Amino acid sequence: MFDTLTDRLSQSLRTVAGTGQLTEDNIKDTLREVRMALLEADVALPVARDFIEKVKAEALGQEVLKQLSPGQAFVKIVYDQLTAMMGESNESLDLASKPPVIILLAGLQGAGKTTTAGKLARFLQERQKKKVMMVSADVYRPAAIEQLRSVGADVGAMVVPSSADEQPIVIAKRAIEQAKIQFADVLIVDTAGRLHIDESMMEEIKALHAAITPAETLFVVDSMTGQDAANTAKAFNDALPLTGVILTKTDGDARGGAALSVRAITGKPIKFLGIGEKLDALEPFYPDRVAQRILGMGDVLSLVEEVERTIDKEKAEKMAKKLQRGGGFNLEDMLTQFQQMRNMGGMAGFLDKLPGMSGSGMQQAVQDAKPEEAMRKMEAIIHSMTLQERRQPDLINSSRKRRIASGCGMEVQDINRLLKQHSQMEKMMKKLASPSGISKMLRAMKGLQNGGGAGGGMGPLFGAPTMPPDMMKDLNKKP
Repeated sequence: MFDTLTDRLSQSLRTVAGTGQLTEDNIKDTLREVRMALLEADVALPVARDFIEKVKAEALGQEVLKQLSPGQAFVKIVYDQLTAMMGESNESLDLASKPPVIILLAGLQGAGKTTTAGKLARFLQERQKKKVMMVSADVYRPAAIEQLRSVGADVGAMVVPSSADEQPIVIAKRAIEQAKIQFADVLIVDTAGRLHIDESMMEEIKALHAAITPAETLFVVDSMTGQDAANTAKAFNDALPLTGVILTKTDGDARGGAALSVRAITGKPIKFLGIGEKLDALEPFYPDRVAQRILGMGDVLSLVEEVERTIDKEKAEKMAKKLQRGGGFNLEDMLTQFQQMRNMGGMAGFLDKLPGMSGSGMQQAVQDAKPEEAMRKMEAIIHSMTLQERRQPDLINSSRKRRIASGCGMEVQDINRLLKQHSQMEKMMKKLASPSGISKMLRAMKGLQNGGGAGGGMGPLFGAPTMPPDMMKDLNKKP
């Protein structure tokens, strides 16, 4: 997401980075390019125009702080305005009401409401430790009720049965009673969508909303529809008291115009982003972090949180202790690392959060190298080995290599490449397992997020704007 916008903004801001003084003349061309970048990203014209006016007023109206160069000051202004446009900070769900807390999902057909219901249920169960129940009030779309039942089974949430010959209000009220009996903390109500906004659809969902008075009314919208997403959200907001928006299919949207327009047009916060097809592919929306990613500064904080959430801590601690005792990093350990990387969304998801990588030529180069495919090949090779060979790679001689290659349908050269890769990973893991290894890694990551600073980092190397010092302070504060 935002790849196109990141590339254009990085190029535009680079021209002003070395400026000795910010004047109307030397920022005029940059502002024009920023405006074009926003419009190409499908940001609504009034939103883009308002954004440029605010950046211009800030750039010409404030004194540049002594610790910032004029170029850094301009980048900070753009960052601040991007953050303000998207809502300043993350707004979490209101779960403080008396259980069951009712969450109503609304939106057009095809936006992904039913899948989002499952993702939201999984999010609430795993991260908020809530007992979740779901129900489908979509009595129009064929197989909608069955789809929600299937999704509920996949995420381990309770699902209230419903049928197409019932009225949505009857279904929802019965589900509320069931949620009370089952002591559910949250009830997610999935509603019917339409291919377009029509009066009967709005009247039906308004009546449903009035009957169940949900704590959260979330509009689910396909981000790939660009500024149409914001306009549709406004139409729903005029009919319903929306409390927030969930943007879906953001992994397929290189422009990001919906994320930049929705808050400005509707006044409602974006609460979540759907970042993939899997049921764990839902993440809270943090405007400040998204602004960093748009400007090519990465999102190290989200990366660290994702590592903490997805890494099997017991396995990681066991491996660290083994390495600290002088034990080797064998091929079984390497296989575990591949699985952990996949749990984090693969190489693409990892790179997207590194400074200077989002939307850059470097990320494209890595993608062209097909790292996921290479990882699968290495896994196939390891699975062709005996348990003894995995645990003692030094045993693998020429005859064993030929047998392994034959077993996985590859060449001996592929086996050699894997063993070389393993040797390099072993050296790196031993360094990280040392008492000073983690602190060195954290210092390196801070250097990356800071655009390099005196030590030189990935920001300048890949053409990303350098993060001003006070933005760096904000980064180190967890929300």
